[in-house]
Amino acid sequence: MTSDDIALVRTSWAQLQPQAEQVGAALYQRMFNDHPELRRLFKGEMDEQAHKLMRMVNRTVDTLDDLTSLNRVIIMMGARHSGYGVEDEDYPKMRNALVATLDTHLGSEFTPETRSAWISVYGELAELMMEGAAS
Repeated sequence: MTSDDIALVRTSWAQLQPQAEQVGAALYQRMFNDHPELRRLFKGEMDEQAHKLMRMVNRTVDTLDDLTSLNRVIIMMGARHSGYGVEDEDYPKMRNALVATLDTHLGSEFTPETRSAWISVYGELAELMMEGAAS
């Protein structure tokens, strides 16, 4: 994850902020359409889950350049998600749903560079979550 990746993710995320709730709902809808088997991992109200996810994305995007504190939070989140039944092979499924959702909501602003930046950032965060799950 480079400083250019962080800048592209922040710029594109700022564009999505006014519609963050819709983006979160669309992301889960996409993921469940593509991978209905993942629905079992989620208990309760999906609107609330989407809200929590968008709040976490916002916090993460804001602190991407402070990896010391961010890493600890993401590792702990990975351990928690392991307890919910999330497995390593589920992370690429979420990445694909995220990228597709960003593409839909950003349209022409979702350039190849922006796409690559999101994939890079997500990849690093997913690695930390899997590290937490393994501990």
